[in-house]
Amino acid sequence: MENQIKSNFEKIISKLNFTNAQKEIKEKNIDNFLKKGFPNKRLEDWKFSDLKQIISNNFEDLNFLNENNTELKKVEIIEDLEANKLIFVNGALSNVNFKYENLEKIEIEKNAVLNEEVNQNALLNLNSAFVSNCIKVTIKAGYQFKKPLVLYNYLTEELNSSGINTRLDLDLENDVAVDIVNVSNKSSNKNFLNFRQKIDIGQNSILKNYSLDINQTDSIKYTHKEINLSKNSHLEYFILSAGSKFLKHDINCSLNSEYGSISLNGIINLNNDQHHEIKTVINHNEENCKSYQLIKSVLSDDSKGVYQGKIFVDPKAQKTDGYQLSRALLLNENVEFNAKPELEIYADDVKCSHGSTSGNIDENSIFYLMSRGLSYSDSKKLLTNGFLNEVIEKITNENIKNFVKKITGIEV
Repeated sequence: MENQIKSNFEKIISKLNFTNAQKEIKEKNIDNFLKKGFPNKRLEDWKFSDLKQIISNNFEDLNFLNENNTELKKVEIIEDLEANKLIFVNGALSNVNFKYENLEKIEIEKNAVLNEEVNQNALLNLNSAFVSNCIKVTIKAGYQFKKPLVLYNYLTEELNSSGINTRLDLDLENDVAVDIVNVSNKSSNKNFLNFRQKIDIGQNSILKNYSLDINQTDSIKYTHKEINLSKNSHLEYFILSAGSKFLKHDINCSLNSEYGSISLNGIINLNNDQHHEIKTVINHNEENCKSYQLIKSVLSDDSKGVYQGKIFVDPKAQKTDGYQLSRALLLNENVEFNAKPELEIYADDVKCSHGSTSGNIDENSIFYLMSRGLSYSDSKKLLTNGFLNEVIEKITNENIKNFVKKITGIEV
């Protein structure tokens, strides 16, 4: 497979009009990737999700040339949600629609120039090597979005055994507020999606990001988000991870100035042989910042869930308040759940805590509900929904909250 990837890269370099500087950085990235290959369990960050083995089990080869059709057919993104849209088809930006907003306050660069050092993350190397253009969206200072922005990733039916690398950066200037929803379509084919995003949140700005992996697909997905917060900025990040065959959310958030705050809440809800992971790193780099994380997993059949969460506190970051909790509900004996909570603290005036629990559903509670007239399956569903509802209730956008409750079967 490495030979095919190298061949694909050489064709892209010869076909597209990159500058010499762009070619040089891309060549360094592909060299780094070919030296390391897809990450495996020998790497600490991948000890519970051996991507090299997963790729090998699901693909005989992978085509990264992406010469497939990128025309969008009419699709309903989220029912009853009035929203702006950025629509990607097979990894390429196909449609931009900001009909609810003041376009003078939004800037879109379709070939943003990136001057970054070569990363040590092999999948980011792969992304940088193959991305033909980087999309960058800048929201100008003082602008408050009237409606959410949906980032919709659509894969066409003819796409199969393809590698898709996408890069979308977001820059919120000072005093900005925006809600963003990430969603993909259903797909019966197997593809590998490698999505990278860098987000900068300016002073007094608020980003609410909802990552909804809800549609069933056999694709293998990796998403990496690097998020930087400024003074008095706030990030609300919600994950519903349920649709893909394999998905790893890799989130690195840095609180770089005082009075920044992060609320990161997630649900892993799996069945069959799905395998999902949420990995978070919260860097407290300045004093008087807060972070809150709550991740809940419900696993059935032969599924596997993973949560790795780390809170890092810099020596300068006095008055830090950091909280992290992972809980998993295991619905049968064949499931697997792994958790790795970490605290790395170099300041002495802090309040930090972490924890992780996992266990089976409470049979006494099921017996009680059945004694009140419910069936076993209805009792089990009621307890599961109650377990997940604590996370869903933390969504502050009421329309998104009601939508998530609807698709998870929890009463609105």
